Amino acid sequence: MSSVGHKTDPRVTRTTAALRQAVVELASQRPVSQITVAELAKHAGVTRATFYNRYSTALDPLIEALDADLERGHRLEDRRRAEGRPGTELVRLAVAEVADHVERFADVYRQALDDPADRGVYDALVRHFDGYAQAFFARADGQGLPDVDHRVVARFLAHGFAGAIKAWLGDPSLTMDDLVAASVACTPAWWAAAAEPE
Repeated sequence: MSSVGHKTDPRVTRTTAALRQAVVELASQRPVSQITVAELAKHAGVTRATFYNRYSTALDPLIEALDADLERGHRLEDRRRAEGRPGTELVRLAVAEVADHVERFADVYRQALDDPADRGVYDALVRHFDGYAQAFFARADGQGLPDVDHRVVARFLAHGFAGAIKAWLGDPSLTMDDLVAASVACTPAWWAAAAEPE
C-alpha cells in the first residue's frame, strides 16, 4: 500500500466528526437507545447508507466520541509523567481529567443513567477504565504491583470508578471535588507508587 493509502480521507474524517457531534447533541436530550439511525443521519447531514458504512447503532459513534475525549486526558497524563511529576499528583490529576470529561458530557451520562434500557454508555465507561488499567499494569511492568491477577484488579477498579461516577451523577449535592476526593481516597497506595516516573 502506498503512503497515501495510510492517510485518512478528509471526507471520512468530516463524516465521523459530524456523526459524533450529532449523536452527542441528541444523546444529551434523551437516552441513546431512543435515537434512531434515520434521525441521527439526518441530524448529521449524512445518508443512512453512509452511517451503516461505519456503524451499526447510534451507540457506536457516541462511544467513539466519549472514548476520544477520554483519550485526550490520557495523552495529557503521559506528558505529565514524562515531566517527572510524582505518582500521587499524577493520580489526582488523572482522576480530575476524567471528572472534567464527565462534567462536559454530563447530560449524555445522565440520560443513560436514567434509562434502564440503556446500559451501553455505562458499560463502555467500564470497558474504557478496564483497558486503561490493563495498559497501566503493562507499563508499570511489576513495579510495586501486587502479585495477583491484574485482569481481575483492572475490572474491580474499572467498576469501582464507574460506580463512583454513577453515584456522583445521581446526586446533585455532590460536587466534582467530591468525586475527585473520594476516588483518590479509594485509589490503592501501590497505584500511585507504580505511577511514579522511572
